[in-house]
Amino acid sequence: MTAFTNRPYAGDADLQAMIDLLVVARPSGHIADYPSIVDLREMLDTSEVQANTSLWEDGNGQLVSFAIVRPAHGNLIFEIAPQARDGDLAAQMVAWSVERVRDVRPGAEEAASLQMSCRDDNLERVALLERLGFVRQEQYTLHFARPLSDPIPEPQVPEGFGIRYLAGEHEVEAHVALHRAAFGTENMTVEGRLSWMHTPDYAPELDLVAVAPDGTLAAYVFCSISAEENALTGRKDGYTDPVATHPAFQQRGLARALLLTGFRLLKQRGIETARTSTGSWNVAMQRAAQSVGYRAESKTIFFEKQTR
Repeated sequence: MTAFTNRPYAGDADLQAMIDLLVVARPSGHIADYPSIVDLREMLDTSEVQANTSLWEDGNGQLVSFAIVRPAHGNLIFEIAPQARDGDLAAQMVAWSVERVRDVRPGAEEAASLQMSCRDDNLERVALLERLGFVRQEQYTLHFARPLSDPIPEPQVPEGFGIRYLAGEHEVEAHVALHRAAFGTENMTVEGRLSWMHTPDYAPELDLVAVAPDGTLAAYVFCSISAEENALTGRKDGYTDPVATHPAFQQRGLARALLLTGFRLLKQRGIETARTSTGSWNVAMQRAAQSVGYRAESKTIFFEKQTR
């Protein structure tokens, strides 16, 4: 059996090696699955993720797998090169993740499980997770697509509100506060939001916000295009994800207006298909997506493994 060694993440050279591995490890049509190339770039721009990333190499120093765990929530992602899938490498990565979570959150009840996800039609990955003791959960993420060749209605912005792009990094703190209020969590941080703006394909004019009459950030949609992913998939895709409205400004059509504005901007840049995602529990977002022509195309399912 081939012996592999693991080590901590060490910088940009490792990031590129991880991206290269992701491309060869994924089935055809799954390159843009989470975590996508853009997701990796964003995550590894933050110190918290860098500190919780490990790489496994063969005897020649060739990267054969990597794992990223988010100890605060027990979330785990990993990829394995095809030539390294026959042994117990996946089990080693899970064991490393369990220990990492215990080191960071000793004794915490929230650290008693690991969560992973994958597309429901990635049968090889589903089978692997089940062999590793992960149990499928009821909730899932829906992925939507919308051809931009279809008519795009004129955005209707409520009186007194305006739509513009984020003015710069000085507005990030307010943007994070908006996101936290909209989703009812503290998962987004200033550092994490800044990482979106540090990726090579970040386009400020696609980073849209709706502004209330008093200047408050009321809603947003983050539109993006990854030239790197499109080159690999052969598609011309753009994303309107995430999108959120502050509770104080909901039920006014802001999300719809932002999405339609985003569609127009993406189409101007040669994008043929817009994409977005939302949780099975987020019925309001599903309705907003469908109201602008999005249709469900695939789903990501979640798994959980008890660790103690």
